Amino acid sequence: MIRFGPSGNERRFAEMGFKSTLDAPKYVADNGLNAYEYSFGRGINIGDDKAAAIGSNASALDVALSVHAPYYINFANPDDAMAEKSYNYVLASAQKCRVFGGKRIVFHPSTVGKLTRAEAVELTKKRIEILAGLIRANGLDDMIFCPETMGKINQIGDTEEVTEFCKVADFFIPTIDFGHLNARTQGSLRTEEDFDRIVTHLIDNLGFERASMMHVHFSKIEYGKGGEVRHLTFADTVYGPEFLPLAKVIVKHKLSPVIICESDGTQCADAAQMKCIYESLL
Repeated sequence: MIRFGPSGNERRFAEMGFKSTLDAPKYVADNGLNAYEYSFGRGINIGDDKAAAIGSNASALDVALSVHAPYYINFANPDDAMAEKSYNYVLASAQKCRVFGGKRIVFHPSTVGKLTRAEAVELTKKRIEILAGLIRANGLDDMIFCPETMGKINQIGDTEEVTEFCKVADFFIPTIDFGHLNARTQGSLRTEEDFDRIVTHLIDNLGFERASMMHVHFSKIEYGKGGEVRHLTFADTVYGPEFLPLAKVIVKHKLSPVIICESDGTQCADAAQMKCIYESLL
């Protein structure tokens, strides 16, 4: 089944008097949504008891939880010691995700740095192959690991690169961040055909089942010559992308993704808007 939800808590969550993420699953469900992403962006700083309690609340309301691993991950860093930290960030995120009762771990692959792009991609894939072995060795291969498409041009993570990383093992499923892709390509995602090319690429290279269950991030994003600048809300009329063309592609291919909204402060309201757009096409 398709799921919609926010990444984190929107501004209205606090404005309504909610003070704890323990209340997030109910807030999400009350808005007609059924997914929620918890970010470890600056580090994994939540205890097991609270994570389990959030997970219990989410499970009772059929809200599927995913987590976003720390932003510090860079599998193209030539320093093996730094790569070791990246492995550990992903593994620790997966272990905490299990405490939440979640299944999906989103992570950023890498940045180009001082390498050529080809060198960075090659090193990233080699490191992801090592990561796959560590995932199996730690008994985490029942989880779903989701390398993300990235918004800045000097980051590794266009559609083709992320697809290649996902070929390493079946437990890798892409996070397609359409706002990121639109930003790194200077606003290329406009028509249904633009979105369909991405989905068709996933189906052709990963098979329908894995493409269908892709993780999706969606928001409008301001961009400059280097790609992503900042996340916006659905009120923006300048940068895009719009959700309707993607919704048509999802319906056309009968996909069942988890769609997480990353709008700036209106992520729950905008996720609900996406759900309404999708349902209007059924």
